[in-house]
Amino acid sequence: MGVTRLKRKDRKNKARANNKVARIKQLLLTPVIKNVDMDELRAQFGEAPKNKKAEETSAE
Repeated sequence: MGVTRLKRKDRKNKARANNKVARIKQLLLTPVIKNVDMDELRAQFGEAPKNKKAEETSAE
């Protein structure tokens, strides 16, 4: 008697492992937000438009 191989389960297990590796690599590619200098970004884009509602309430 030969050994029965579960080919479909083997493919599924390999796919799960590959998906986990791909997910980890994707997470490592994203930049870390805490290392971004927010003041420098604001200076590049100029001042953000202010909310009209906030201006009206502060003026009163």
